[in-house]
Amino acid sequence: MNRDRKPLIAGNWKMFHGGTSGVELAGNVAKLVREVPHAELVIAPPFTVLAACAQVVAESGGGVGIAAQNMYPKDSGAFTGEVSAPMLKESGCTYVIVGHSERRQLFGETDASVNEKTKAALSHELIPIVCVGETLAEREAGKTLAVVERQLRAFLETIAKSGTDPSDRAGAAIAYEPVWAIGTGKNAGPAEAEEVHAAIRGWLAAASPALATKTRVLYGGSVKPDNAAGLLGCPNVDGALIGGASLDAAQFGAIARAAEALALKA
Repeated sequence: MNRDRKPLIAGNWKMFHGGTSGVELAGNVAKLVREVPHAELVIAPPFTVLAACAQVVAESGGGVGIAAQNMYPKDSGAFTGEVSAPMLKESGCTYVIVGHSERRQLFGETDASVNEKTKAALSHELIPIVCVGETLAEREAGKTLAVVERQLRAFLETIAKSGTDPSDRAGAAIAYEPVWAIGTGKNAGPAEAEEVHAAIRGWLAAASPALATKTRVLYGGSVKPDNAAGLLGCPNVDGALIGGASLDAAQFGAIARAAEALALKA
């Protein structure tokens, strides 16, 4: 963890808590804010409850960012079932997850479409959390860094332009999420995570030293209270994109407090 970058702890609720239980969970997360002033908390509820969660967070005093789990790159049009960046902004979002491995694997998203969504998010001052990561077969074949670099380079120029424009207030975050560790209970150890995060930082620095300094690179993949400190303690890990553990405010809070403790030591 680096003192130049405020740790970002983001919870991806996936297809859970899409109604009243989501509003309750958002309210409980909002209560954590005062305990972790040196960390930034973000929740990504389903579309159906985004606006309601944004409202309950605002009524609690704010301090929790609202993220969408996906978006369509066009602002409007005849795209039945899709949701645009302007709609997300009106719902209270400040972040959006882009290119999650489940979107890539189950819904056919490509490197090119991920870049298109990243551009659209930045153009509307939504902060994209852009996901990269390898499958188990790719890791076992020794292709981890090659796969992650390919995925990163698809949107690197887009975020580099954003990162060097002083008028841009959004910026971007990157989440390294090894596909084999998502929802499996397995996770990359600190050394494995740091190897990839350091490589990502190096590719960012080659594009722009300022971009490398400001861009937060999160780890995602079965992050839990018992492994959070080890992962978040890596020099180039700036936070976490959390799945299952974000569905419980106590577990999410424990991870956030681990980030807070490390931020105070940095």
